[in-house]
Parts: sequence; structure tokens; C-alpha cells
Amino acid sequence: MSKPESLGGSRASALLCADPTDYVVTVPMNFTYDDAPGMKGLDAWIAEGDAAGEPCSGQEWWFITYGVLPVFVPGCRLYVVCEDYLRGYAPITRIMFDQNSVRNGKSHLAFIREGGAVAVTIDEKITGFRGYRRRWWNRSDEIPFPDWKTAGRRRKQMVEKWNLRNGTDT
Repeated sequence: MSKPESLGGSRASALLCADPTDYVVTVPMNFTYDDAPGMKGLDAWIAEGDAAGEPCSGQEWWFITYGVLPVFVPGCRLYVVCEDYLRGYAPITRIMFDQNSVRNGKSHLAFIREGGAVAVTIDEKITGFRGYRRRWWNRSDEIPFPDWKTAGRRRKQMVEKWNLRNGTDT
């Protein structure tokens, strides 16, 4: 990202409102993390660090995607979907975007978070998607998700076995 701009800090404080705008992203099933060789998708994302229930490391984590520059309001949450489930959220500390690559109002952007992730889900299957979306459910619909690391894994294992049997790769 060249010459990134940041939305956060004092500029964003002026935007404080009672109902913050929350965003939803999808971790692709083929996501990899260099420090977790051989892992993909949810496993690689968990290995990256500061997952729900873990102590805060003090490190920033970037979720890079593409789209229209979203509004940043202190208190915004970044919700994460993987393998058909909402897995939880983390507070967004700021949003970075590449002002030099804006085309038709869209650019590369990064939702930036630190620790503080919370495992929650909703009673809805969520199919993965590209980019980001605004949260479409009420926060009051969220329920704790203690088995967020393992729910839905049976389906993934069945697909992997089928692919091995049929000579295809996931």
C-alpha cells in the first residue's frame, strides 16, 4: 500500500455516535500465514495471533481487502466469517487505505485491530464473500460461541477426504 492514509485517533473521535458501523469480512478457506506452514483457512488465521480468548499481544493485525472507503467510528467492530459461521469480532482501531490506487471510488484498504477479540455467532449460515459488508443483524442477536475454533470442521474434513479420494486439491 503506497502512502496510506489512516482513519483513527482524533479525527475519528469527532465521528463518535451511539450506534457504530460494524463490518463483516470472510477469511478465505485458502488463507495462509507464513509462520504456520501447512495450515490453511481458519487454522492459519487462528495461528496468526490474538484470537478470541487469547491475551492481547500488543501487535496490530491487518485484514486487507478492497472496496469503497468505509466510515470509521470509534467502537466499530470487525466481524469474521469462516467456513459458513460467524466466528466473532474484534474492535477496529483504525482503517488504512491506499489513496494513490483509488479507481471508481474503490481502493485497497485494511481494517486494523489489536487484541480484544470476542467469540460470538448468530443463528444463520453465512456464505463467504469478497470484500466487506456492513453488519446486517442486530447486536442483540449475537450469542456466545465457545466452540468457535471447531464448529463446522466436520464438513471441511469430509470435503478434504472426498478431494483426496477423487484426486483434487482444496
